[in-house]
Amino acid sequence: MPIRVNLDALLARKGMTLSTLAERVDLTVPNLSILKTNKARAIRFSTLEAICRELDCQPGDLLEFTERQRTRRRSA
Repeated sequence: MPIRVNLDALLARKGMTLSTLAERVDLTVPNLSILKTNKARAIRFSTLEAICRELDCQPGDLLEFTERQRTRRRSA
């Protein structure tokens, strides 16, 4: 998947553990772990907002586009 979640780096920068963040954003550690290991297929805006609030970051700090789409849509 071309979107990478940089939760590890943000947690390290803030000196925060996954369990502390889970408690602060009212999510379970396993759900945040899915994000942290880049296994999530979606994220709710409310979750994104809560994580950004607690880590004092922007969505672009958390999410990174890593690969350009290789096939382009052909115009007629």
